Amino acid sequence: MKGIERIKMKSKKKMTIQLSDHFTYSKLLRFCLSPVIMMVFTSIYGVVDGLFVSNFVGKVSFAAINLIMPFIMILGGIGFMIGTGGSVWVAKTLGEGSREKANQYFTMMIVFTAICGVIVSILGIVFMRPISILLGATGEMLEDCVIYGRATMVFNTGFMLQNVFHTFFTTAEKPKLGLAVTVAAGLANMVLDALFIVVFQWGVAGAAIATGVSELMGGFLPFFYFLRPNSSLLRLTKTRLEGRILLKACSNGASELMSNISGSLVSMLYNFQLLRFAGEDGVAAYGVLMYIQFVFVAIFIGYTIGTAPVVSYHYGAGNHGELKNLLKKSIVLMGAAGVTMMLLAQVLSGPLARIFVGYDAGLFEMTRHAFKIFAFSFILAGFNIFASTFFTALNNGGISASISFLRTLVFQMSSVLILPILLGLEGIWWAITVAEVYAFVISGAFLAVKRKKYHYW
Repeated sequence: MKGIERIKMKSKKKMTIQLSDHFTYSKLLRFCLSPVIMMVFTSIYGVVDGLFVSNFVGKVSFAAINLIMPFIMILGGIGFMIGTGGSVWVAKTLGEGSREKANQYFTMMIVFTAICGVIVSILGIVFMRPISILLGATGEMLEDCVIYGRATMVFNTGFMLQNVFHTFFTTAEKPKLGLAVTVAAGLANMVLDALFIVVFQWGVAGAAIATGVSELMGGFLPFFYFLRPNSSLLRLTKTRLEGRILLKACSNGASELMSNISGSLVSMLYNFQLLRFAGEDGVAAYGVLMYIQFVFVAIFIGYTIGTAPVVSYHYGAGNHGELKNLLKKSIVLMGAAGVTMMLLAQVLSGPLARIFVGYDAGLFEMTRHAFKIFAFSFILAGFNIFASTFFTALNNGGISASISFLRTLVFQMSSVLILPILLGLEGIWWAITVAEVYAFVISGAFLAVKRKKYHYW
């Protein structure tokens, strides 16, 4: 019997994909599948909110959510910063063979996230109305912005913890468990949206509460898992806050926060421009594009969440051959996925627009047309997102932040300001694709310049 059990344990170990493995295309896709699905389900939270609000509350309320969402995402992005930078630091420490220290760093990141979450939530609730006014909300739209924003802030700590655990589940070699938690939270969000918005008719407040409850599940279920003895590489343990380590983790993950902030600021600028060129319908149409983009781009982000700890581990272990392997295969996969998504988006532009705004013929046609143009950005988006995260995984937060900053703020902001002068409303829809082209050039240049330092080329 003992011999049989030993054989079973060896067989199970062989089936388990570990950070230290050599990754083929098949193994890379299997390892990243769980974080990809996890991120898709996470993106569905906001999509489901928008879908129910648009169809059962109205397009003004739908536009209000889209107007305030960038500000909410900026605050929640702090969790992505801590999670991405912290997981890289923890994975590198594991690669160096110090598991106890890795657990202390892991615990420190979780505690720090919870503290930041409480502070940010309070500030968000207090300043939600002036921020909404600053973003251009008036009348009924203003009240919906404040209601949705404040209700969301109540649950913001859970949202930030959820963002942190997304990356740490992969580092702990438990991506499937992370997927299970996220799927459960996503399904809860869908059911509660239907209950609170359609049955109870709570409007935008119902949408915010449904999402908030889901975020609490996504943030605190992992907390209790890692608090107890478990079979993963990580566990919550006694620790203390070390300013030097936290600063390094945050600076290394700053690219993700920068990307979040930049993307949110650009979204605000998009909304401002669209209010000028197309009114509330323009904001509503852009909202649909953002919701659909959340799902498409979530695939790229999920892939980078899966690969970042692997890159960090092999970087920490000095395995340059595997770094070359991971970079080469990732470039191929991101290119193939980008082209596939662009074609899929072209085909589905009509059906997806109809799901959100099929009740308004003019808004439907504007949204469908905009999405067909917007879809070209997917071709290069995956490569640019991976390039930024790749440098984060190599512990080079400076280059990672530079790519994110240029891609999401400088290039997009310039495009959305200049192109409408030349092309009118069409220029707004083309802005993101133009920005991705410039970001592609910058990302490629950084990879070429740093190839000798990191030996990945």
